Amino acid sequence: MYKVAVVGVGRVASEILDILDAREFPIKEIIILGEGEDIGKRISYGEDLTLTIKDIHKYNFEDTDFAFFCAGGEIAKKYAEKIAVEGTIVIDCSTTFRADPQVPLVIPEVNIQELYEYRTKGIIASPNCTTVMLLLALAPLHREFEVKRVVISTYQSVSGAGSEALDELFEQTRGIYVNQPFLETKKVFTKQIAFNAIPHIAEFGEDGYTAEEKHIINETHKILDSRINLTATCVRVPIFIGHALSVNIEFNSHVSKEEIKRILEQEESLGIVDFNADEGYVSPVESAGEDKVFISRIRLDETVENGANLWIVGDNLRKGAALNMVQIAEEIIKIM
Repeated sequence: MYKVAVVGVGRVASEILDILDAREFPIKEIIILGEGEDIGKRISYGEDLTLTIKDIHKYNFEDTDFAFFCAGGEIAKKYAEKIAVEGTIVIDCSTTFRADPQVPLVIPEVNIQELYEYRTKGIIASPNCTTVMLLLALAPLHREFEVKRVVISTYQSVSGAGSEALDELFEQTRGIYVNQPFLETKKVFTKQIAFNAIPHIAEFGEDGYTAEEKHIINETHKILDSRINLTATCVRVPIFIGHALSVNIEFNSHVSKEEIKRILEQEESLGIVDFNADEGYVSPVESAGEDKVFISRIRLDETVENGANLWIVGDNLRKGAALNMVQIAEEIIKIM
């Protein structure tokens, strides 16, 4: 049995608590940590337990076995390495350690072997939510046909930007119907998000790509194969929960739609809903609350040799973040 700390009080933290309970993670004590005005608030865990949020700045991690960090990069930078040195296993979903060559960047279904390196720093990074969804589909196809090039367009829900972003979408949507200027509710996004699409997630680099786009590219290279050529365009859309990816893939060997479907159907983490008919596909809204990532619209791309298209959707808060983190902890327990 393990003592577990959840660092953060947002939507991902709530999902982690739900998943730990649902999967019966072997917990002897669970702590939730926050800062500022969140300290002292109470949240439920399981059917009977209520947790009081404690101050992370005063908490002693000395006897804590696992710490799930989902409070953003600044908190991770301040505490993760310090407590990992003292023996707490840190699983972090921020961008802080993803590029660190000494920190495993792990999707258990894809590169579980990397977990054996967690002892180097005592920290494991969980990838970007869109990377998780992409590579769950790409990895088995890469093993079979070898992926040469990938072109991705993402359609990402506002929950990926946090609770304030959810509020902003709600307030702007409501405001449009009461003729309220959207500038009064514009806090998180650079432009109106309600009834709109914003091709801008995270800061721009000198090459014109945003940090979100670079994360997908760099994380794919670290997790799967550095030889894959990949380009991405990331778009924020007015959906509360659930990301979608339109993915065009070129392979180094011959593929057929039947072979692609057969391989993807063997993956427990994937759900294949692919019918050339009305409602014969999964939309982001339908993926909310689900642990699986769903694949639809499987088609060959006849404009290139050995090309194919996929439509991928999933709950960015669950498998894209919280579930992946809990699965990492479950796998660490097996090799401890």
